[in-house]
Amino acid sequence: MEENNNIWPGPKGMIPVTSGRPSDANVTTRNYLDQILVEMRAIDATMPDLSTEIFGRNYSTPLMMPAFSHLNKALKGDRKPMNEYSEVANEMNVLNWIGMESDEDYADIVSCGVPTVRIIKPFMDHDLILEQIAFAESHGAVAVGIDIDHVPGKNGQYDAPDGMPLGPILFEDLKRYVKAAHVPFVAKGVLSVHDALKCREAGCRAVLVSHHHGRLPYAIPPVAILPDIKKALKGSGMQIFCDCHIDSGYDAYKALAMGADAVAPGRSILAPLLKTGKDGLIDKLNKMNNELKEMMLYTGIKNTRLFDPTVLHRTKL
Repeated sequence: MEENNNIWPGPKGMIPVTSGRPSDANVTTRNYLDQILVEMRAIDATMPDLSTEIFGRNYSTPLMMPAFSHLNKALKGDRKPMNEYSEVANEMNVLNWIGMESDEDYADIVSCGVPTVRIIKPFMDHDLILEQIAFAESHGAVAVGIDIDHVPGKNGQYDAPDGMPLGPILFEDLKRYVKAAHVPFVAKGVLSVHDALKCREAGCRAVLVSHHHGRLPYAIPPVAILPDIKKALKGSGMQIFCDCHIDSGYDAYKALAMGADAVAPGRSILAPLLKTGKDGLIDKLNKMNNELKEMMLYTGIKNTRLFDPTVLHRTKL
């Protein structure tokens, strides 16, 4: 398969995901990240430590595996990319995330024992959400969460991925899901202070700032809203994660400096994973970690608790 970061497994095979239209939030996000410049603070800079604490556990890097789903159906043959990236996460001590999968497939994917966050769709059937929370916990999930942004489809109605109807995320429902979970609960797809504050009030332990690879047309880039969300959640004890176009360690640095506690690359790791499996994914993650350390060393950031937004300057290129 030709290496291409702009592909994603769809119902009819590999399909393009970035249109280039003005409404495409992926284009806006990529442009925004590229307009953030970094000043150098080389004096007194020493080799940085990437170790990062998430939900009370220590990981080797603030890079996390994204909440992929259905990759095992994307390739012909016996390969299971979902299992492969979970195994890499386990071997590299990286927090793993998994998206929409059946309970049976989820159990198989995490059978290697990797610490995993299970993200559940906002099903119209609330009991199914509660069942998947309980199933994830019984299979060692370190956190669970819900895609609060995957509600509408392109037809203006509630979406129905894999024929499973989705429904609205009401505040009372969110509180119910948080209360049902015995592990930290994450709201994935937060893109406003408005939702971040409601997630705090509902008892969520973390938010993932994201536009879900452009689900919302003209969506604000997650890195642009990060500082406001960071300020709004100050003192809450909640952790803030970020994704969308974290394609390099340099992108990761910018998101971390703007307020994220950890970040998830997405489509950027898809091509090496699908093309060469575990080896390709390990190479990609090592490259991103090295880029992140390079940028931290250039700016005097000694560890992942000391990122400083004042080194960043946004300008039009």
